[in-house]
Amino acid sequence: MPRQYWVDLFTGKTWDEFVAAGARTSGFRESKAKSVRRLKRGDWLLCYVTGVSRFIAILEVEGEPFTDDSRIWSDDVFPVRIAVKPVVQLTPETAVPVSTLLPRLSFYDETRPNAWTGRFRSSPSLLRVADGETIADAILRAKDSPQEYPVDRRKWNRVPRGYESGDVVVTIPEDEAEPVQPELELETGGHERVQNLLLRMGASMGFDLWVARNDKGRADTDNLGGRLRDSLPRQFDDATSRTIEHIDVLWLKGNSIEAAFEIEHTTSIYSGLLRMADLVAMQPNLSIRLYLVAPDDKRDKVLQEIARPAFARLPRPLSEICRYIAYSSLEDAAKKYAPVLSHLKPDFLDEIAEAAEPR
Repeated sequence: MPRQYWVDLFTGKTWDEFVAAGARTSGFRESKAKSVRRLKRGDWLLCYVTGVSRFIAILEVEGEPFTDDSRIWSDDVFPVRIAVKPVVQLTPETAVPVSTLLPRLSFYDETRPNAWTGRFRSSPSLLRVADGETIADAILRAKDSPQEYPVDRRKWNRVPRGYESGDVVVTIPEDEAEPVQPELELETGGHERVQNLLLRMGASMGFDLWVARNDKGRADTDNLGGRLRDSLPRQFDDATSRTIEHIDVLWLKGNSIEAAFEIEHTTSIYSGLLRMADLVAMQPNLSIRLYLVAPDDKRDKVLQEIARPAFARLPRPLSEICRYIAYSSLEDAAKKYAPVLSHLKPDFLDEIAEAAEPR
C-alpha cells in the first residue's frame, strides 16, 4: 500500500516532552481514535509545532494503535497512541517554517491567504500525497542543509488560545496566521458577503429562503429565483416566531426549516448563540440543523462558547445541535459543489461543520 502522509500537531512544550520520553510514541485524544485507526505501518507523520508554525520532524508509523494512560505529557494524557520511529528530527531553529512552503501546497489559495490554517487544527490529519511529499522533502533537505531561523521562546512555550487542562493541545495559537492577514475579517461587508453566499447556495439547492427581518434591506436578493419568502411557517408560537425571524438565513422546504445560519462577523459572537439557545429552550424537540458561521480566527472562541455550561443545561445541549462553519470552509464548499448543488441535501454541510466538545 502506498505511503500516506499525516500532520501530527505539537506545541513546543508537548514536543519537548515527546522527545524527553524517547520520541517513540505519539499520542492523541480519545476523540481522534477513529482517525488514528487509519494510520498504517510505514505511513509518515509530519510533525508541526504550533506557535512557531514549523515542521520539525518526520515520524514513521511502526505498529498498530493502542491505549495507554501512562504519563508522557504533563497537560493531558493523550491515551490513543501509536509506536513511531524518527526518520528525521530537526531542532527548533532548523525546523521548516510553513510560510516557506505555502505557495507549493494545494490547500493554499493566494486570494484567500488565511484559509490554510484550517489544515492545522487537529491531528492526525491526512494530507494529499503531493502535499505530503512536498513537506517531507523540505524536512529532509533541512536535515542535509540546515538553515537556522531564530526561535521566539515565548511562542515556543505558548499555550494555545483557549487551552484548558484536559483540552486538546492542537488549538491554533494567536500567531498561527502571521505569514498572511485574515481575508474576510478585513473586508467591509463581511457579514453581508457570507449572508448572500448562503442565500445563493440555498437557492441553487431549490430551497425557499428567509433572511433576517432586520437585514432585508441590505441583503442582495436578486438572482434568487423568487425564492425569498415574506413570511415564516405558522406552526410556531409568537415568541418562537419572533426569535426565528431574526436568524440571519433560513433554508426552507414547505413548512420545514431545513437549516438555520447565524453569521457572527464582529468581535462578539453572543447574539447569534443566544438566539440559537432561545430557540432550543422554547422548542426542545425542534429538529433543525443549526450553524454558527464565523471567521476562521474566531474558531476557538465559537467552539468554547457553544460548549459553555449554561448552554449545556438547556433541554438539549447546544453543543449537540449547533455546529461551527468557518468562512473559508463555506467558500471552499460553495466552489467545490457549485456544479452539483441542485442535487445535494443540507447534510453535506456536516462535512465542513465542526462540533464543539462538551466541557
